[in-house]
Amino acid sequence: MERNFRIEALQEFTRQVFLKIGCSEEDASIATNALLSADLRGIDSHGIARLSGYVRLWEAGRINSSPEITIVHETPSTATVDGDRGLGLVVAPFAMQIAIEKAARCGTGWVAVRNSNHFGIAAYHAMKALEHDMIGISMTNASALVAPTFSNERMLGTNPICVAIPSGIEPPFIADMATTTAANGKLEILQRKDLEAPVGWIQDEKGNDTRDAHALKHGGALLPLGSDREHGSHKGYALGAIVDIFSAVLSGANYGPWVPPFPAYVPMPEGQPGQGLGHFFGAMRIDAFRPADEFKQNMDKWLSRFRSASTIEETKKVLVPGDPEREMETERRRQGIPVLAPVVEDLRKLADKFSIVFP
Repeated sequence: MERNFRIEALQEFTRQVFLKIGCSEEDASIATNALLSADLRGIDSHGIARLSGYVRLWEAGRINSSPEITIVHETPSTATVDGDRGLGLVVAPFAMQIAIEKAARCGTGWVAVRNSNHFGIAAYHAMKALEHDMIGISMTNASALVAPTFSNERMLGTNPICVAIPSGIEPPFIADMATTTAANGKLEILQRKDLEAPVGWIQDEKGNDTRDAHALKHGGALLPLGSDREHGSHKGYALGAIVDIFSAVLSGANYGPWVPPFPAYVPMPEGQPGQGLGHFFGAMRIDAFRPADEFKQNMDKWLSRFRSASTIEETKKVLVPGDPEREMETERRRQGIPVLAPVVEDLRKLADKFSIVFP
């Protein structure tokens, strides 16, 4: 069972929750927009379903709702930012803006972030560059739920990457993906629906394939993109490792098995080498390489040609990365956001906790 909510109603409710945990008006609005962009784009695992998780992290003292975000190292085109344990939903937009400003001056801008928390969907941050005729890049590491190829030990997070590329009249190219076969949030949705996972998503504690959507609770692990060695899991493992190194080893955040877990009830790993969670952002000004109008004309041609590619079935169509999410946003702005019953119940509890009117 699920209910549909107007996006405006969810925005006001979410904003009120962030205010109740001590966010400023500005930060509450920034966090709300970042979080609910996931629901609008159909990434339900990373949207309002995670709101109670952020509150629990705040209650556990792991999120600072009024952080002093600072630049701790800087060159003309790069920076390292310390998020002061702030909401990643607030820290990440701050860092992406720095990358954009540096790109405006130098052609490209690169920002590594430490001491942050979960930042929502990567696309929200990378897409900020599109407004400036720039290519945007965002990535983040995450708590260790993924076993490297041939391992039964959880060493990496789902570690998503997003690249957003502007165009002219065609909708832009926006590739937003986890470096695992499936993101953990999709498992959480299956758990709420009491459904099994597809083969190739997860392994049990001994490294065997399993369809148990609850396998992570019993020592299992998510699989890298590709699922197994024969289908290229070593490539997904390598991509996840790159994200971990760029986001954390480069910034001074925690990496590998030491990344702080999102669930507040999970103990923090011992012997952590860094500070908090790590992100990495990039912005590349198009006219640092060629005239922006020429590039966008060629991107339009690229995009239109791929979208018109012949298909294996008449009922299918070739999609460019970002097309499904864009179409979903159009539909959900019109028809509302569907929210599963267990999530609605979580939100009701938040409303009671903070004496907020539930929409």
